[in-house]
Amino acid sequence: MARNFRRPRSAQPIAELNVTNLIDLGFMLLIIFMIATPLINQNEQTMRVELPVESRSEQTKPDPNERFQEVVVKADGTITLDKRPMTLAQFASELRVIAAQSKPPSTRLRVDAKASAQQWLSVMDELKKNKLFKINFDTQTVR
Repeated sequence: MARNFRRPRSAQPIAELNVTNLIDLGFMLLIIFMIATPLINQNEQTMRVELPVESRSEQTKPDPNERFQEVVVKADGTITLDKRPMTLAQFASELRVIAAQSKPPSTRLRVDAKASAQQWLSVMDELKKNKLFKINFDTQTVR
């Protein structure tokens, strides 16, 4: 007796799909991301930065109709007030005189790009101590 090992032909497609390999791939990617994410965040959290010091004060909006006094902080740390060079102590005493006026002028602050953050923050701190909150920053635009 002869046996026929052929399958009977059918017009239906095979609807079975083996998804075991896709599930394994998904779990493998999940494990890789779970291990890599804390390592990425660890590098961002360990950067040490020496931040400049500033005293706390309230922020107010500048009035565009005010007259201006020009303060320039140069890269070497010198400060000029209306084109007069001075030290930080002299600048603080000048600001006390200006703050005593009935209507003090707005401050136009120009800081050299190579000046340190502590230099311009010391000037800002003196302005805030004397309650001269109307400050405009001069910047240049890149073409």
